[in-house]
Amino acid sequence: MPILSNRVSNIVGEGSDGWDILYRARNLEDQGIEIINLTIGEHDIGTNELILDEMHRAAKSGKTGYAPVPGSHELRDCIADRVTQRTGVPTTRDQVLVTAGGQAALFASHSAALDPGDAAAYITPGYATYEGTIRALACKTIQLAARSRNNFQPTPEDLGPAKPAKSLLICTPCNPTGTVYARDTVEAICDFAKQNDKWVISDEVYDTQLWEGDHVSPRMINDMVDRTMIIGSLSKSHAMTGSRVGWLIAPQNVVEKLIDQSTVTTYGLPGYIQAAALFALGLGDAFEAKVADPFRRRRDIAERMFSNDPNLRMIPSNGAMYTMLDIRNTGLSGDDFAAKLLDEHRIAVMPGESFGAAAAGHLRIALTTEDAKMVAAFETIKSVAEELTS
Repeated sequence: MPILSNRVSNIVGEGSDGWDILYRARNLEDQGIEIINLTIGEHDIGTNELILDEMHRAAKSGKTGYAPVPGSHELRDCIADRVTQRTGVPTTRDQVLVTAGGQAALFASHSAALDPGDAAAYITPGYATYEGTIRALACKTIQLAARSRNNFQPTPEDLGPAKPAKSLLICTPCNPTGTVYARDTVEAICDFAKQNDKWVISDEVYDTQLWEGDHVSPRMINDMVDRTMIIGSLSKSHAMTGSRVGWLIAPQNVVEKLIDQSTVTTYGLPGYIQAAALFALGLGDAFEAKVADPFRRRRDIAERMFSNDPNLRMIPSNGAMYTMLDIRNTGLSGDDFAAKLLDEHRIAVMPGESFGAAAAGHLRIALTTEDAKMVAAFETIKSVAEELTS
């Protein structure tokens, strides 16, 4: 058998891809064992029937053939208008590329910024696919550690190791921490990028899940439009994770080149999916708020339950569908604590180590199950922590 390329062989690198607990939890569920699964950012409501009806109608009406690779004019115009309204930065169709979910936009942005062998930086704790995406392009990764003591808000000092990188990836509101970057944080990141001539790639998939503070996109900062690429998606805002509708906002010349890449990879999204996406965006802010409301409520529940716990510290979660717990007082790593919860209590949460060394000794909890089950899981977590520290 011919030898596999290094590019494919080294996507994960040595060891785990970070999803071991999720895989174990799903295997147990496949065996009929009930698990309280708080691992993954998957809504517990499913995609709204109105959106599914439009998807069906569009398919039945003939939108099953080849669709425009960069996205239909109507959908790109709608996304551009949405970005303009939300950020105040004029955005046009030519700056929008529709992609197969936010993950494809993540890959596209880095492929536009990097050549093989280049270095790309990203702030940790960060989403588990960030490193693999960069590795898939035969590039080197530089992890920038935001600190738990700063509630995972990166400081200018944290950015220093990124100087050799061609790009800097951020996420706000942040998966996994729930941190919403303050304006001065974003301004410091932008100043660093301008001083060191870097692309800023901003994952803004959770921009509709904002509980406190303001969402500040790097593209809103002076002189950043031409060095910023923004990742967006309907997965979280409209509970459309399986529909795989994402987009990249980038300078027009970047989008033009990435259309060529889409032509030789995904060849665009199905027309009926694009029609459903256009319909979904037309449902407006009230619909998006309704999708987000359960996570706001569950965040509030988590704050009440963990706020005075002597053994655990909840990192302030100002956005996104997650909360992160500092469990270092228990003496266990995040990996060991998560394994104990799954093995002994059938509760699945993600160890912080899945999101980078900066999150070691933490747990990420997805607020994605009904309130009563979630409260029961929280009570068990508190009890386990108490036993370990007594």
